[in-house]
Amino acid sequence: MLAITALGTLGFAQKTLVFGSNGEPVSLEPGNITDGISIYAQRQIYDTLVDFKAGSTEPVAGLATSWFASADGKTWTMRLRQGVKFHDGTDLDAAAVAFNVNRWWDPKDPTRINQGANYEIWGELFGGFKGDKGSFLQSVTVVDKYTLRFTFASPIPYFPVAIGSGYFGIASPAAIKAQGAKYGTAAGGAVGTGPFKFKEWRAGDRLILEKNTNFWKKGAPKVDQVVMRFIKDPAARLAELKAGSIDFTTDIPPANLKDVQGDRNLEAVFRPSFNVGYLALNPAYKPLSDVRVRQAIAMAINKKEIVKAFWGDLGTTNGHFTPASMKSFWSSKVTDYEYNPQKAKQMLAEAGYPNGFDLELWYMPVSRPYFPTPKEIAEAMSADLSAIGIRVKLQTKDWATYLQDRKKAPGFQAYMLGWTGDYGDPSNFFDPHFASPISDLFDANGKPLDIKELNDLLAKGSSTSNPAERVKIYQQVDEMTYNLALRIPIVHSQPLLAKRKSISGWVPSPLGSESFEDIVKASPSADR
Repeated sequence: MLAITALGTLGFAQKTLVFGSNGEPVSLEPGNITDGISIYAQRQIYDTLVDFKAGSTEPVAGLATSWFASADGKTWTMRLRQGVKFHDGTDLDAAAVAFNVNRWWDPKDPTRINQGANYEIWGELFGGFKGDKGSFLQSVTVVDKYTLRFTFASPIPYFPVAIGSGYFGIASPAAIKAQGAKYGTAAGGAVGTGPFKFKEWRAGDRLILEKNTNFWKKGAPKVDQVVMRFIKDPAARLAELKAGSIDFTTDIPPANLKDVQGDRNLEAVFRPSFNVGYLALNPAYKPLSDVRVRQAIAMAINKKEIVKAFWGDLGTTNGHFTPASMKSFWSSKVTDYEYNPQKAKQMLAEAGYPNGFDLELWYMPVSRPYFPTPKEIAEAMSADLSAIGIRVKLQTKDWATYLQDRKKAPGFQAYMLGWTGDYGDPSNFFDPHFASPISDLFDANGKPLDIKELNDLLAKGSSTSNPAERVKIYQQVDEMTYNLALRIPIVHSQPLLAKRKSISGWVPSPLGSESFEDIVKASPSADR
């Protein structure tokens, strides 16, 4: 009987995939998140209208099987996959998709969650909300049961890939109506059409998902259960991976590469580089309102040495906010900020700060693909800034609060954050960070920053269909953002991931998250 019990336990373990997540989701409600940890969890529960080929940014059919633009580029028509059901048994159709889109786009939609919800990512990617002067979207229309039409104020050539980003999973209208403000929380759950169904969210511990046996992709998923354990500390995640208590994980510090490669049971996995880690400088804080001070800070940080120390060969640094895969949009006038502490100190004196000033520098409490060890990296930047007289006080707080509070006026003085692209267009890097109103940087009056010339350029880039013209526009944007020094690019990293050798079928996406639907877990004997 002991042998039978052991075999039964072994069989169950092989059907359960355990993922070491680098933090806890903020929410499981689509459209109401901006962080990659939440996207990773949501990718298992929801499908998007447009998907991406495994390991690339190439769009492929998702819940929409086809899409096309009108001759003037202002209208996009999408045809939906038929026969797909939500986890609660209700049908996916055009009305259900329109329900989701209206919820994200329309501030007056009655199904929106009222407490603390602003669906900001829609406004950042699509120029604003219904009724806003800058809103790209003008209407969403149900043409027939499986066809939708999106009408825009001007051409939006990248719409299919933007609506396919991980923020915009399609949720069950019935579930949202039933749960109201609880939807997307541990108490209210989440209902999509994706490969796994929500089972349980144990706050501070784990998210448990079960196989969707009615998933529309035949033969998927390959496991019966996914457990996403919340393990913030990268050293702890690696230790658990070595012990076999988790099967795979992300955002391992590059310094641990040899450690992973030296373990016969583990394999190093690399996510294609498509990100930026940056230091944001908030003009609401008087010293930072002077561009000379911001540029002095950029010159004082020895970015090359920091990247060498913390990323080794898995990171590069330059003055561009977009990654090397978008090199065609780079301006030849932008290289990088010169590392010159003496000149930086002189610039501070010219700006009226010969003795420096006090600065609060906030770092994230969780490791991210661009900053795997944020506290240590913050300490290194702090040491460089102290050399020019800037007295740094390091600060942090829990992840959800960190993301929220940086947007409460007057905001953090300086803080670390980053971005992994959601789709292969420069608008996705620039618009959320520099289009007006800039939600996490403020002016002297505590209002979100508005840089009209830059905002006009971004609007022009988003609505221009001619590829050559768009290149010229974004080269201007590249140069302007570099000179403003509001967000100083520190690193473009190649994130290090790791797995047990018993795991196969995991293809990391450059977009920062991927479905676990094709992952296979072999017997423990595969670890050898």
